[in-house]
Amino acid sequence: MKYVVYALAGAAAGILGGMGMGGGTLLIPLLLAAGGVGQHGAQAVNLVAFVPMAAVALVFHIKNKLVDFRSLPLLVLPGAAFSAAFSYIAANVGGKLLGRIFGGFLIAVALAQAAAAFRTARNKKKED
Repeated sequence: MKYVVYALAGAAAGILGGMGMGGGTLLIPLLLAAGGVGQHGAQAVNLVAFVPMAAVALVFHIKNKLVDFRSLPLLVLPGAAFSAAFSYIAANVGGKLLGRIFGGFLIAVALAQAAAAFRTARNKKKED
């Protein structure tokens, strides 16, 4: 049964990742709640699962000419540096605190998405 939960969590994360949302926003809570995995383990699984999902998405984005190759160094270099720094911090923070930080991040993302949806709806209403 545990492997079914893992497979369903992976499928849901792949769907969200393919839509550009980021599969970890669903994968991590699913692994925590239904898979019985700890916070550090769930985030580690998410990082490993991210690589093939991102590679597949990148192929499609390049094919559709959505990648600005000139901007890549400005994004990749700081992204890699901060990823290394915060991976070290996350590994040395307790699971409860890490879970609270991740929960706060999810709330912030949800609020930002809701605000963007309201702005889009308001702008569309003004155009009509």
